[in-house]
Amino acid sequence: MKLNIPENIKMIQPYPPGKPLDELEREYGIRDSIKLASNENAWGASPEAMKAIGKGLEGLHRYPDGSCFYLVRALAERLKLQPEEIVIGNGSNEVIEFLVKAFVREGDEVITSHPSFLMYQKFVQVRGGINHVVGLEDMRHNLAAILGRITKKTRLIFLDNPNNPTGTFLAPERFVEFIDQLPESVILVVDEAYVEYMHRDLRLPLDLIQPVDGRCGVVFLRTFSKAYGLSGLRVGYGLMAEEIANCLHKVRQPFNVNLLAQVAAVAALHDEAFYRQTLEKTAASLAFLQEEIGRLGCRCYPTETNFFLVDVGGNADTLYQALLCQGVIVRSMSAYGFSDFIRITAGTEPENLRLLEALKKSLDELGYV
Repeated sequence: MKLNIPENIKMIQPYPPGKPLDELEREYGIRDSIKLASNENAWGASPEAMKAIGKGLEGLHRYPDGSCFYLVRALAERLKLQPEEIVIGNGSNEVIEFLVKAFVREGDEVITSHPSFLMYQKFVQVRGGINHVVGLEDMRHNLAAILGRITKKTRLIFLDNPNNPTGTFLAPERFVEFIDQLPESVILVVDEAYVEYMHRDLRLPLDLIQPVDGRCGVVFLRTFSKAYGLSGLRVGYGLMAEEIANCLHKVRQPFNVNLLAQVAAVAALHDEAFYRQTLEKTAASLAFLQEEIGRLGCRCYPTETNFFLVDVGGNADTLYQALLCQGVIVRSMSAYGFSDFIRITAGTEPENLRLLEALKKSLDELGYV
């Protein structure tokens, strides 16, 4: 078969998702494996969200609300924004796609940091845009270098805060200084997938979405996949000036967020008890893991998320495979340029103990640290 594939599509490598538990158990013939690789909520989903899904099943024969009316208004009330300033996506990654579709043409430029979420660059490649990638400095976004890469063709800047995979963040005052130096035509997109895990004093003020002195307002991206435990339903959202939101609705497919995702997200947003428990359990899990892994001789890095980086003192891919053989999935960071690092998600107490046992065994056998 002879396909006429555009050159920009030929160059794209598919996104490498974390290995599913079912796949691991099929490949290795093992059972009861654990996954601490994809920064999911180890304590499941909100019980209220589960109840809402059960009730929502009665409406599966109908198309979902294309405007996500109740979810938009629940978010607007919670965040003290106008409904017109909120765009819901099939995961926050879909809102990234909306932004690129709406504002990037062939030959336009987009700036991202490395390492960060790989899909920023992939969506730009699909549009025929040009990616400018700026390396981190001391594990943080290098804002001065990013400013130096801006040209008349720059349309978007994507920065995740906290950063994935490092878990680091930039203080609000650093961002405000940075925003003040941006040209009028450049849209800064701040991906806050892990914002719920940050101390409130470290979060950026949402009034930054408003245009000031002719500059575009900031776009914030958030998700229900992490602290709210709804990864399997795919629902996220963007917060932005109404003018930007109107552009995104023009490229959004109708009914892009399914019925069950909508009702579950509304219920999860209102389940304060589950949300607080998630944050408390995550903090305790991270503290325990970092202390115990540190005792094994590895260096653990500080984080403002539900995951952390570990310098294992040897090849991360080799350690990753050794852990897989024991039914433990973590994330090797070699694809991100950190050949000696793994990323670990906070887990439940049984998961953490299983991880520590497997990690100690593998480190000893490999002669690391």
